[in-house]
Amino acid sequence: MAVIDVYNLQNKKTSQIELNEEIFGVPIKKQVLHQVVVSQLNKRRTGSASVKSRSDVRSSGTKLWRQKGTGRARVGAASSPTRRGGGVAFGPSIRSYAQDIPKKVRKGALRMALTDKFQNDRLMVVLDFNLPEIKTRHFVEVMSDFGVNKALIITEDKNENLEKSSKNVPWVKVMRYQGLNVYDILNHDHLFLVQSVIPKIEEALIP
Repeated sequence: MAVIDVYNLQNKKTSQIELNEEIFGVPIKKQVLHQVVVSQLNKRRTGSASVKSRSDVRSSGTKLWRQKGTGRARVGAASSPTRRGGGVAFGPSIRSYAQDIPKKVRKGALRMALTDKFQNDRLMVVLDFNLPEIKTRHFVEVMSDFGVNKALIITEDKNENLEKSSKNVPWVKVMRYQGLNVYDILNHDHLFLVQSVIPKIEEALIP
C-alpha cells in the first residue's frame, strides 16, 4: 500500500494514511489520458455555428428569366449561393462534437491522473479545509504556506467559506469529489484532497 502524509491548514504533518495502489499506483498510458481529455474538451464545444443553405433561404422558386434568348447567363432560383441574398454553399450547421468514451476507460484515466499526481509529489492530503471566515486574503495565506500556485481542491460537501474565499483567486479551483475529472486534475499543478473524500474516490474508482 502507498502511504501519504496528512497535513493541517498550517502545513504541519498530523498523520499518515494508506492509499489504495489500484487507484494511486497504476501504469500511466498517455494515449488514454489524451483520448479522455479530448473527449471532455469536445463536449464543451457549443457546435452552434450555423448558416442558411439554399433550401433554408426564403425566396420565390420562380425562374428569374427565361432560359434562352436574353443573351444573359442561364439562372435558376434566387436562393442560389451565387446570388446576393442566396444560401451559403457548404456552410457550418448545428452539430454535436461529443465523443463517447466507455465508462471503463474514463475510470481508468481518472486512476492514471491520480497516480500521476501522487508519483510526482503533487498530491496533498489535508485533514480539512474549514476556514474560520469568508476572506480571500486568509485563503491566499493558507495556500502560500503550502507553496503552490495552481491548485485543484476537492472537498466532500459544500464548503461555503472555502468556495467564496477562493472565488476571486484565478489559479485555484474548488469542486466536490463527484465532479472529479481528468482534465482538471492534469490542468492544475497540485491536487488537494480532503482526507474524508479519499475513501469515496477509492470506492467509486475501484476496478
